[in-house]
Amino acid sequence: MLPGHLEQFFEMLLAERGAAKNTIEAYRRDLVAVAEYLLPQALDTITSVGLTDYLSSIAEEGMSPRTSSRRLSALRQYFGFLVQEGIRTDNPTIKIDRPKLGRPLPKYLTEFEVEALLTAARLQRGRHGRRLTLIVELLYATGLRISELVTLPASAAKAQDALIIYGKGGKERLVPLGRQAISAMQSYEKDRNSFYMGQGDSPWLFPSRGKGGHISRRRVGQMLDELAVEAGIEVQKVSPHVLRHAFATHLLHNGADLRTVQELLGHEDLSTTEIYTHILDERMKSLVLQKHPLAIE
Repeated sequence: MLPGHLEQFFEMLLAERGAAKNTIEAYRRDLVAVAEYLLPQALDTITSVGLTDYLSSIAEEGMSPRTSSRRLSALRQYFGFLVQEGIRTDNPTIKIDRPKLGRPLPKYLTEFEVEALLTAARLQRGRHGRRLTLIVELLYATGLRISELVTLPASAAKAQDALIIYGKGGKERLVPLGRQAISAMQSYEKDRNSFYMGQGDSPWLFPSRGKGGHISRRRVGQMLDELAVEAGIEVQKVSPHVLRHAFATHLLHNGADLRTVQELLGHEDLSTTEIYTHILDERMKSLVLQKHPLAIE
């Protein structure tokens, strides 16, 4: 039995907000951890002073600012739910500032490195090569999350100029497809069912003999590791998420506006997308320091 009204809160996240399973599990871990730490004080009746003391205590014990910030975010959602339900009259997290994170910049590949990956993929022969080429094309051309890529339906193979993506929380967005991605899709379409061992037609764009019926995130990661070696790029620099970062960074570098990139990535909050402007800032600083005449001794 969960303490307080946590069970009702998780039910609300699922039923009313359509939250993803992973999101609910993350909230569950954080809020249960807070409740266990606060015992014997009840979670539902804690004050802002009590929460401030809690955050100070876990910081002193060595918890990272990022984890503390995530827990505070979960608590805000939970107490907001209690206020909505009339269980509390106030949200004790409102006046508590988030811990300063010192946010790390995401890794990304240069346009030259992405082209090297694509060239290496196109040199792979047969149906495996055509599938690999399409995977890299889609990750870079659309900025899809890996979970979105592996669960693309078979109907995506018929896409003319865009894909309809159902992202986090079941939110729908339209992602345009470039000429090369469409060409890769057409080349791969005849091979699709050759990766499927079931009866009839597979419902997935990337079928697999595995348990889920479609290619796994882990397998895509392994394929990209092998491709990085072929392309002469450090393996630790290449991943599905890094290609998503490259998609966003290269769009901004070539003149796209931040709001458009936000929509294409499926970010709910613009501040999440703004991290890519910091990448460009760092790149420009590096160029000035390396190339400006006054910087050369």
